[in-house]
Amino acid sequence: MKKPSKVSSDAAEHVAIQALSFIANDPAELGRFLALTGIGPAELRAAAHEPGFLAGVLDHILGYEPLLLAFAKETDLEPRTVAQAREVLAGAQWERDVP
Repeated sequence: MKKPSKVSSDAAEHVAIQALSFIANDPAELGRFLALTGIGPAELRAAAHEPGFLAGVLDHILGYEPLLLAFAKETDLEPRTVAQAREVLAGAQWERDVP
């Protein structure tokens, strides 16, 4: 059974673009992101149009709790919403809920 998503595809993409902007506004975090992804600054704009890349941006945010909390606070989003957006962009399938 697929867990219902509370985030639409458009909303998920918007969250990911906000996350990319958030990362880009912090030179240290942008450098870390580019180093981890192997994407050069010149390729960043083109890559942002790829759904898989946007899911990776949210993976990056979700992978470091202080970054996630700072992003959630700045954008007034719940961390859960960020995770749901990532699931939508990555096409996550849920077989069952875990209590």
